[in-house]
Amino acid sequence: MSLHDELTDISQCLDRLDRAVLRLAEETGDGLEIRRVRTDAAHLRESVALLGEPGRAAPPAPARPDLITIPDAPYDSALWTDSDDEGLGARNRHAP
Repeated sequence: MSLHDELTDISQCLDRLDRAVLRLAEETGDGLEIRRVRTDAAHLRESVALLGEPGRAAPPAPARPDLITIPDAPYDSALWTDSDDEGLGARNRHAP
């Protein structure tokens, strides 16, 4: 499917949503929840319209970060002398 076909399909779905919300509002009244759904549907419609604007470029592919080789040798234990064992609490202390 082309982008135009997808956007048309979404627009038709939003039209059906608007009609369903209108029927629901007639049954339940125009409360806060219905107003929020109407607002959300309007935001969706605006977002779809922005997607269909001409000249909108596709987002660039994410750049692949440089790979870093991690050695298999054990780490120097001196790196962790000033920290607690994670999740176990501080050394020489007991859990409550």
